[in-house]
Amino acid sequence: MTQGDVISLLLEDEAATLRLGNDLALALKAGDCLALSGDLGAGKSSLARAFLRTVAEDDGLEVPSPTFTLVQSYELRIPVSHFDLYRLGDPSELTELGFDEALENGICIVEWPEMAEGELPEGRISLRLEHEGSGRRATITAPEQSASRIRRVLAIRSFLADAGYGDAERRFLTGDASLRAYEYFHLGDGTRKILMDWRPPPEGPPIYDGKPYPKVAHLAQDAYPFVAIADALRERGFATPKIEKVDYQQGILLIEDLGTEGVLDDEGSPIVERYRESVACLAHLHSMQIPQDIPVTATHTHHIPEFDRTAMKMEVRLLLDWHIAWKREAPPSDAEREEYLAIWDQLIDELRSAEKTLLLRDFHSPNIIWREHENGVRKIGLIDFQDAMIGPTAYDLASIVQDARVTIEPDLFRLLMADYLSLRRAQGGFDEAGFMKAWAIMSAQRNCKLAGLWVRLLQRDGKPGYLQHMPRTLAYLKVALEHETLAPLREWCTRAGILPVES
Repeated sequence: MTQGDVISLLLEDEAATLRLGNDLALALKAGDCLALSGDLGAGKSSLARAFLRTVAEDDGLEVPSPTFTLVQSYELRIPVSHFDLYRLGDPSELTELGFDEALENGICIVEWPEMAEGELPEGRISLRLEHEGSGRRATITAPEQSASRIRRVLAIRSFLADAGYGDAERRFLTGDASLRAYEYFHLGDGTRKILMDWRPPPEGPPIYDGKPYPKVAHLAQDAYPFVAIADALRERGFATPKIEKVDYQQGILLIEDLGTEGVLDDEGSPIVERYRESVACLAHLHSMQIPQDIPVTATHTHHIPEFDRTAMKMEVRLLLDWHIAWKREAPPSDAEREEYLAIWDQLIDELRSAEKTLLLRDFHSPNIIWREHENGVRKIGLIDFQDAMIGPTAYDLASIVQDARVTIEPDLFRLLMADYLSLRRAQGGFDEAGFMKAWAIMSAQRNCKLAGLWVRLLQRDGKPGYLQHMPRTLAYLKVALEHETLAPLREWCTRAGILPVES
């Protein structure tokens, strides 16, 4: 294989070997080949078993040795094929065993890789186990990117050990469209802890005023905003995770588990009661003023950024830069771009008098936890607010009543809007007409952004699944454009072919 980074670990006992298998299962991804070598009894099979049980999320998973069958395949979250080549007659037989197909679709664990050295991919991860004292020495050689992932899971293990959970059996929870990923583990009493893996993002290319997209759009680049907003909201009675431990430099957080119930039923449809409670929670939040500067540590204060003109226009440019070329197979003309951005300048001017306070930014089904046994606003668990800004409150209402990932039927949409407006009227001093204008603008802004984002996730990031949300997004946009203030944008979208021509 090609020379790569080398990681050397002393495994004190059998439990440490199992933990390494557990950790590697969080590091490897489809297309990875893990080649395990070492003498008989060195722990290869134990490590492979721990790896497979982690991916399966099943501590009792039967993992028979593939010594005689040569390969054992498992259809798991990531498919895994476990090869034992000790009895391989000829290296060329590896192809007959379906190795290439297994590697294309999942992860391959290979014991006794020496038996087919020339047939294995050069970019494999090689792990050698050798006896050392009363324990074992694990030497991992891997390409740079693979080694980086492995070092990351080992850093998280060290973080957990410092927090008193060094023996935790880690399990994958979820990833999202960003660089964040989540794990969980259970304590002896059955309670669950959540770990947020938020790797420091690479500095992207400058796209505006010498700044990369995340900085222009005010997207959080470290854990300080998450901790600041979580604490500020929790102090005001909202349900946000308590932060047990955080490493700001590495971007690793150990946080409270607010629960596993969401606001959708088993078929993925909205549960009316839960959406209504979510809107009530939002109305309560909008009655408050959250300070823009929140102390986080003795040396760091988080300044909540404003959802300003630059950020709004940067987001709506996604429609120009990605959606139109995808839909028409040709980019917009310079005249189209100029007119579109001029329209948005006018619409943003209309927001000058809009009510403004904290925007959670992505207040919709993936980020809402239902807490049945709590009362009031604490029924709604909030888990995604690191990108919060100060701006028009109407934005978050648009996020929930036009849920980007769930179809909100017109009857439910009207009910949720009526609930929110009724609660806000009861608070007093509510400019309903001004709010509804801001709602239409913010809905259009959000859906123009999403119409471009879904295409960018497809074409740039290789994530086609998000494209399923496109018809819904355009339908939501059409609703927003019904407001008289948005007539110029409605006409532009119709001419551009984004909306159908009205009969």
